[in-house]
Amino acid sequence: MSKKRATVMIVDDNDMMRTVLRSILRGHEYDVVGEARNGIVAVEMAARLKPDVICLDVMMPEKNGIEALCEIKAAQPDVKIVMVTGNADPDTVQESIMNGAVGFIVKPFNAAKVLDTLDGVSAKLTRKR
Repeated sequence: MSKKRATVMIVDDNDMMRTVLRSILRGHEYDVVGEARNGIVAVEMAARLKPDVICLDVMMPEKNGIEALCEIKAAQPDVKIVMVTGNADPDTVQESIMNGAVGFIVKPFNAAKVLDTLDGVSAKLTRKR
């Protein structure tokens, strides 16, 4: 029996960042089930798609990643959220962790960093199943 691939939703206002993340993940043990370009759409899509993991940009228009993180975790406490940011200042990191983020990917990133972070998160999913 093959193991279930983790489902991932990508949220970033930058089209190129979403494309890069999608191509990294699709080549490995992940199914990208949705993409959003802002926090408002992210909250709606997360409720509908119920992904295992969400890669969530911190800085976005309309609703930032921290606001979206809080709303998504309130509705779906079991979803694993990895913040993606170009500015991992201590206050942002602390606020994200306090609100339920399980990891960080700092831009610019490479495939190894993304996969290492998500593999660690996926290991926690596997133990829960």
